[in-house]
Amino acid sequence: MSQRTLVLLKPDAVRRGLVGEILGRIERKAGWTIGALELRTLDRATLEQHYAEHVGRPFYEPLMEFMASGPSVALVVEGERVVEGLRTLAGPTDPIAAQPGSIRGDFGTIVRENLVHASDSPESAEREIKLFFPPLA
Repeated sequence: MSQRTLVLLKPDAVRRGLVGEILGRIERKAGWTIGALELRTLDRATLEQHYAEHVGRPFYEPLMEFMASGPSVALVVEGERVVEGLRTLAGPTDPIAAQPGSIRGDFGTIVRENLVHASDSPESAEREIKLFFPPLA
């Protein structure tokens, strides 16, 4: 079943020059295509909507500061089972637990700055795409 998902290449990925490597991994996956892509520094209002479920948790404010610390690349990826597939390609949030070959397993250093966000369900993907790319909703 073809799906769409939101992917964010976070400020650490941009700062470390990993955008091309990560995009290449996504593009090399057979059947996946990039439907939209934009480099932008995320504003507080967008981040508050995106991370609303984490309000009140100890990591919320540091996460907000990190995500606003520099440009990110937002993209929509389309393809067969892309939601599940991109979560696997990204790897677990903890880079020590992430398998080699995953983005976080190969390039991750700390949990908070974990290079990439990928929607965790088709429903989240729909909500997140509306937030980051309203014309595509």
